[in-house]
Amino acid sequence: MTPGADLHDPGRRAFLRRIGLTVAASAVLPLLDAAPGAARAAADDDPDRLFKQGRFTAAERGYRRLLRKDPRDAHALAQVGYIALLSNRFGEAEEHLSKAVALRPGDVAPAQRLAECFVRQDRLARAVPLLKGIDRPRDQAFAELYSHIGGTPWQIHGARSTRVPFVTLDPVPAVEASVNGGKPGKFWLDTYATLDLSREAAEEAGLRAVASMSGGVANNQPVTIWLGVLDSFKIGDIEIRNLPVQWSDAQRPSLPDGTTAAGAFGTTIFYHFLTTMNYAGRALTLRRKTTAVPRTPAADRLPLWLAGDHYPCTLGSLGDYGPRLVTVDTGGIGSGLDTTVEIAERVGGITVDYDHPIEQAGNKIYPITAERISLGRAVGRDLPGHAAEKVFPGLPGPGQSALFGFDLLANFTHEFFKPYAVTFDYTSMHLSITPR
Repeated sequence: MTPGADLHDPGRRAFLRRIGLTVAASAVLPLLDAAPGAARAAADDDPDRLFKQGRFTAAERGYRRLLRKDPRDAHALAQVGYIALLSNRFGEAEEHLSKAVALRPGDVAPAQRLAECFVRQDRLARAVPLLKGIDRPRDQAFAELYSHIGGTPWQIHGARSTRVPFVTLDPVPAVEASVNGGKPGKFWLDTYATLDLSREAAEEAGLRAVASMSGGVANNQPVTIWLGVLDSFKIGDIEIRNLPVQWSDAQRPSLPDGTTAAGAFGTTIFYHFLTTMNYAGRALTLRRKTTAVPRTPAADRLPLWLAGDHYPCTLGSLGDYGPRLVTVDTGGIGSGLDTTVEIAERVGGITVDYDHPIEQAGNKIYPITAERISLGRAVGRDLPGHAAEKVFPGLPGPGQSALFGFDLLANFTHEFFKPYAVTFDYTSMHLSITPR
């Protein structure tokens, strides 16, 4: 269900979902307190090491210290800009990333992140020349897509808030929404999704592709992703107009009644609102950002970071180890946790079932049971999950550490959230998780 680059292709993800898997892998994760004495002190002075450990505030202080010595330090500028982007501090991100791009015009990462800074603000036209300057098919495809969106993108109309009941909770939540004024269809809710339609739903809505790209391989068949402009997407009493959309020929999981979903949507929709996925109450609530924010006890609020355009991160713990950076991918069928064998063995409290491995693309994936995992005061006990034996880049959790540049402990997913309501506030950059 995840769009874009080969590492996140919807075909691979849909295949894993069909067999009940959302998996992750990583290289060895260094423990935060592993360096004693002087070595630890030296590490605390290295902003790159601090950033890799997810200690973003300390890392930013270190990079800014470097910039006071050399204001033209392109790496420090890019990293300060990246840290600001992770927290949706768009002004600071634009300032520092623009300077980094000017100093090193051939450096792809700052250019992509500056483009993303504009995309998150719905300033799509500003992203186009940056993406056109990157010689990669995905960036070229999105440059073409954004150049076809005229007028004001992401126009929000209708009610100040809407509450839409889940039509199913399992295998993952789904709600009804309508495309271009058509009859409502069922859409999976997945924080690792953008707005992704089935090919049939796209054809029924009369969509025209303005660009396409490879989405990798699923079931030994290449997957094509088409990109277009959607006139209208209506969820409950709220309508979004003039927005980017994608669709593909990847096979997706079936709904409980055996029918095919019209698509999936997630974080690129969610970050335009104050969004609550209320698992316990079985409903999705979208509130305009101008509405009053519901009061939540401070102890139930966690920091929220956004990596890429749709990968939410927060702080979580496995047993007594943590809190450390984790991803929040709500779309894992039959799973509450994704991590690696190495991490599971080191942190303890996770039973790895070595007798029942699942072979996937040359990797062994083992069922696990986690005695206790937590996001703040929200605790899950005896949860099923999966641990990967080898590095499996691009899948939720630690496997994305190399992609993002910082270590990830795990991915928290569907089964963990069932007793709770989770709210994503991309203005204050907090995630709130409360029992309902």
